[in-house]
Amino acid sequence: MNFYNINKPFDTHRIEVSDIHEVYIEEYGNKNGAPLIFLHGGPGAGTSPIYQKYFNPEKYHLIMFDQRGCGKSTPYGEVSENSTDHLIADINSIADYLSIEKFHIYGGSWGSTLALLYAETCPERVISLVLRGVFLCRKNDIQWFYQYGASEIYPAYWENYISIVDNAKTDDILSEYHKMIFSDNEKLADKACKEWSLWEGRSSCLYPAPNVVDAFDECSVSLARIESHFFVNDCFIEENQIIKNIDKILGIPCTIVHGQYDVVCPIRQAYDLNQVYPKSRLIVAEDAGHSLLEPTISKEILSIFDELVV
Repeated sequence: MNFYNINKPFDTHRIEVSDIHEVYIEEYGNKNGAPLIFLHGGPGAGTSPIYQKYFNPEKYHLIMFDQRGCGKSTPYGEVSENSTDHLIADINSIADYLSIEKFHIYGGSWGSTLALLYAETCPERVISLVLRGVFLCRKNDIQWFYQYGASEIYPAYWENYISIVDNAKTDDILSEYHKMIFSDNEKLADKACKEWSLWEGRSSCLYPAPNVVDAFDECSVSLARIESHFFVNDCFIEENQIIKNIDKILGIPCTIVHGQYDVVCPIRQAYDLNQVYPKSRLIVAEDAGHSLLEPTISKEILSIFDELVV
């Protein structure tokens, strides 16, 4: 694969999006190129310069930002004033700040959720969607990974994950983890954040990938705090909201890449979206799991963006 060079951003910004939150933004590529907003996963994972390798710097004006509470945005790990509606508003604030009226959106995992919800809220601003590892955030989608489902695919990883949960309280593991992550007992909170992030990192690739696990470990505090905050609140959306509102984005072209063996967000979610979204194209990476960094998924994403803008 011929990835593009990883360069320093040509500009960076910090903008206040609330009384307490400041969001960090980086711009890459060609200021006059096709504007593309990159939505990272988690919620709470943050961005990395490595992601620019998928985008031709001559074609694209790439905008990457750390969502509230993660990466270089401040305050780190903060969950107050941090909901889906806040993040949707932040995308508009960033686009307005950079004087960009319409743009392409890439979103992976939680980023795909946010991309779809944003497009359904502001369809007039979205040129196209490229989604990877679709997460529809329905109750069953959350339960699959945090209660029962993925547990049967990676039982050893799962046993490590639930080892710190009281055996009498395993009927709602997500809620128990949320309590531990936000515990006043700092040692317990740190342990819960680490185990939460390791469970996701270890499950994200079809073949073991220490670099992916390490990346999850490095952002464990923001990832665990913000993800658990969103997931105990069903991501602050109605059940099956994305599918229910699909009519709002039927005019927006969409390309979906999903690993056949994605354990974090099973491919059923991408299939369900594709079935009700005629302008979407589903590409199945037949030898991949969830992570963008898996070779087949990387190859497909690189190809899509090489072809999207001539």
